[in-house]
Amino acid sequence: QLQLVESGGGLVQPGGSLRLSCATSGFALSNYAIGWFRQLPGKEREGVVCSGRSDERTVYADSVKGRFTVSRDNAKNTVYLQMSSLKPEDTGIYYCARRRILQYYSDPLCLSSRFGSWGQGTQVTVSS
Repeated sequence: QLQLVESGGGLVQPGGSLRLSCATSGFALSNYAIGWFRQLPGKEREGVVCSGRSDERTVYADSVKGRFTVSRDNAKNTVYLQMSSLKPEDTGIYYCARRRILQYYSDPLCLSSRFGSWGQGTQVTVSS
């Protein structure tokens, strides 16, 4: 059965780094774009970064540009989100989800409404 499982969250001090993993199974990762989203306390879910099969048509939120980087390890069927220079306002639950690659390439929008098959999320807390 298809699965997306996030991991790597935790507590980190401001200015620190974390690498989140989205481990996928049960489907061909190359056929899907992967999006990272987050839900900040008291706010609606928002896009962090979405990208195609080889980091094609990568779309970062303005709030994370230059600080977050997405990558794929196809051999491990895993997508990573490297986060650096973390800020308290990055605190929230981070999710990964998929979208059919052809649909994404036709309309490369990093919107949660376009993605499905969500993982369970992993908590990121940035605090001193």
